[in-house]
Amino acid sequence: MREIEFKMERQGLVKTGDEVEVIEREGVTYSYIIEPAVAMSGCFAARDRIKSRKGIIKEIRENDRGFYVVVIFDE
Repeated sequence: MREIEFKMERQGLVKTGDEVEVIEREGVTYSYIIEPAVAMSGCFAARDRIKSRKGIIKEIRENDRGFYVVVIFDE
């Protein structure tokens, strides 16, 4: 199991327990977006790429900087 944190701008787009699909954006590094444009991950080096394209939302946190979605991937 692997946990990845995504930044979400608005609340209520997903909920804990939802299965989500991610797409990969390739550049110098790799980043991921929960479809349909719900939240975005940070940057990853090629050796740290996410292998799975589906995950389950473990938790949603809010702080003064916004909303953060933690997704569990089976890898």
